[in-house]
Amino acid sequence: MTDAQETAAETALRTTGGAPPDDVDTAPIPLLEPREGIPPVIATDEALAEVIAAFAAGTGPVAVDAERASGYRYGQRAYLVQLRREGAGSALIDPVGCPDLSGLGDVIADAEWVLHAATQDLPCLREIGMVPTRIFDTELAGRLAGFPRVGLGAMVENVLGYALEKGHSAVDWSTRPLPDPWLRYAALDVELLVDLRDALEKELERQGKLEWALEEFDAIASAPPAPPRKDPWRRTSGMHKVRRRRQMAVVRELWTTRDTVAQRRDVSPGKVLGDGAIVEAALALPVNVTALTALPGFGHRMGRRALDQWQAAVDRARALPDNELPQPGTQLAGPPPPRAWADKDPAAAARLSAARAAVSALAEELNMPQENLMTPDTVRRVCWEPPRDPTEEKISAVLSGLGARRWQIEQVGPLLVTALQAGPAQS
Repeated sequence: MTDAQETAAETALRTTGGAPPDDVDTAPIPLLEPREGIPPVIATDEALAEVIAAFAAGTGPVAVDAERASGYRYGQRAYLVQLRREGAGSALIDPVGCPDLSGLGDVIADAEWVLHAATQDLPCLREIGMVPTRIFDTELAGRLAGFPRVGLGAMVENVLGYALEKGHSAVDWSTRPLPDPWLRYAALDVELLVDLRDALEKELERQGKLEWALEEFDAIASAPPAPPRKDPWRRTSGMHKVRRRRQMAVVRELWTTRDTVAQRRDVSPGKVLGDGAIVEAALALPVNVTALTALPGFGHRMGRRALDQWQAAVDRARALPDNELPQPGTQLAGPPPPRAWADKDPAAAARLSAARAAVSALAEELNMPQENLMTPDTVRRVCWEPPRDPTEEKISAVLSGLGARRWQIEQVGPLLVTALQAGPAQS
């Protein structure tokens, strides 16, 4: 049992079943009901005002979660927001009925927000006016602390000794009204989040990693919104099969048409037309609807109007002049794939091999995933184009410019200085 588990076991958690048993590893207590029952869904301005007042009067960290309808609806908007705070209890808020939660975000802005896998929820929370200044990410804390399984259910069970209800994470949260079992599941997701946070904080402190975690949390909270992806159509599944520029144009036209339709109908793009069908049409370059219908994904169940729409997209791509066709293999910024390094730059390949081995060994020693110690992309960039005379000061500056945190630079910087001596610097 870890110190975090011992701390949790000593705490009389206010929940169904009392405190966890001594042997939390083998006897998790099923958590079947929220401690105050299922909260009513807040969907009016009047009810929201009461929640805002309650959370403004509450104390301590705020547990926050959001449910999306990935795979069902277009985009990643929130369809339910769950919160819990000492003195305020739990709240379930419907962002469809209450699309502006900036008032709620304002009254808890100075509090620490406790989220699990914060980077997944923060974008959709930002869209409805909820932006934290301080966070504690229990999933990331679990990774840094060396837990092998960091899903919320696994963490609550391993650290606190409770078994959360499973099975509703991938449902269509845009459904209205939301069924009671789903609401129960949603409320339980924030039921023990602050308790989990407290236990993980103690465990991180015991391991000497708490300051590292706080740096990570600050970086997430202060990160700007991600910019839109360039040429998102290039991420179509199966794109590696598409070699010719004319075929790439078909993928682009079909992807763009599908995205427009999906956005208008507010459905997941995959429900409009599958990636596999797009690639099949690109490879075949059908000359008419009859030829299109014979392809996988464009069967007889598809209506004539839809088929005409897809064929029109193919026809637009077929009619493009050569100078308007997309270029193949657009090189992303940064070094080439590592598999090509041995041929392109053997010295860089030697540096990368030494760096990877050193970072991997340190990650194992620190009992954390290698990518949390230093992202593989950062290691590749430093090894591909290291500074001339790679001193620790210069490497620290490069790592900082690539977004590495202070604790990561302190841990990994000296290793990279040694690894870069495996081959000459490039600039």
